Amino acid sequence: MVKDFPLLPLEKISKKAGAERISQSAVKELKVALLEISEEIARDAVAACRHAKRVTVKKVEIRMAIR
Repeated sequence: MVKDFPLLPLEKISKKAGAERISQSAVKELKVALLEISEEIARDAVAACRHAKRVTVKKVEIRMAIR
């Protein structure tokens, strides 16, 4: 799992979503949640790619995995 993911972009996303203030612990928890979701999507996309007998994950697999 990625450990040095920057927190500032997540803080900006939260503020853009309407948060006036957000604690560092909340930003860190958001990071953990996003990384978990991203890993699951990537795993599903890789499985779809292998099913198609390719080694390169394409946008199509990512979109399919998100659904």
